[in-house]
Amino acid sequence: MITTVDALRARLDTIRSAAPGVRVAHITTLGSLHDGHIDLVHRAKELADVVAVTVFANPLRFRNAAELEAYPRTPDDDERLLESLGVDVVFGPDAAELLPRGADTTKVSAGDLGLRYEGSARATYFDALLTIEAMLLNIVKPDVAVYGERDRQRVFLVRRMVRDLFLDVEIEAIPTVREDDGVPISTRLALLDEADRAAARKLTEALDAAAANADRGVDACIAAAQSTLMGEPRVRLEYLSIVDPDTFLPADENRTGPALALIAGTIGGHRFVDNTPVLLG
Repeated sequence: MITTVDALRARLDTIRSAAPGVRVAHITTLGSLHDGHIDLVHRAKELADVVAVTVFANPLRFRNAAELEAYPRTPDDDERLLESLGVDVVFGPDAAELLPRGADTTKVSAGDLGLRYEGSARATYFDALLTIEAMLLNIVKPDVAVYGERDRQRVFLVRRMVRDLFLDVEIEAIPTVREDDGVPISTRLALLDEADRAAARKLTEALDAAAANADRGVDACIAAAQSTLMGEPRVRLEYLSIVDPDTFLPADENRTGPALALIAGTIGGHRFVDNTPVLLG
C-alpha cells in the first residue's frame, strides 16, 4: 500500500524504466471493495500490463461529515483482495495527501451538467469528483482508466474532461455488475435491513418498466417507471429522467432511437443509483 504521491510516482517510474512501452491501467475506488470492483480489475488486466488501483474515500464527495464517517471502510480486506487479483500498485492516500488545503483546493468544474441528476442535491459533487480524477490521471498517467457504467454521469463527465483538457488517456467503461435480483452491486446494500433491501429492487423494476414502454416515447417511459414505484414508501425518489447519451441532457418527447433511463432514490437513509439503455419510438 503506497500512501504518498512521491512514492507512487517513484514506483511507477521504476516499473516503466524496467519495461519501456509497458501499458498502465488505473481504477479509482472509494474502498470497501466488492464484485463490481473485481470486474474492473479483470478488465484492466485485459487492457494493460500493469494495474494501479486507488483506494480513497474522497471527503469532498460526501454531503456531510456524518455521511463520510458512516461509509464502510475495510482497508486490510481491500488490500488482500487486490493482491489476490494480481494488482501491481495500490495507492491509499489520506485526505491530507491529496487535499492539503481541504475545500480550498483548486477544482475542476463540471459546468451546468454537474448540477443535474447526481449533482442536483449536491452542487459541488461532480466538481469534487472530477478534481480527484484529474489529480489521479495526472499522477498515475495511465494509458487507460477503467470505470463501471452504473455511474454513467460520472463516466460521461470524465470523458468530457479528458477531451476538453487534452489528457492523454483512454476511458473504458464496463457493464454494471448486478446481484441475482438485478440490483446493482453496491457497498451500501450491506447497510440495509431486510425490508429496505427488498425495496431496493423497486428502482431496478422501475427502469425495466421504462425500457418496456420506450416504444411509446419519453413520457410513457417515465410514467411506467413512476407507476412501478407507487405504493413503496421505503423508496424516496430523487430523480428519474430519460437522457440523450450524446449530451446527457433530457431527451425531447419527439426523440427516437437510443437513450438512457436514469434513476436515483434514497432507501433506509442511503442513496442508490441505476440506469439502463432504452430504445425510444
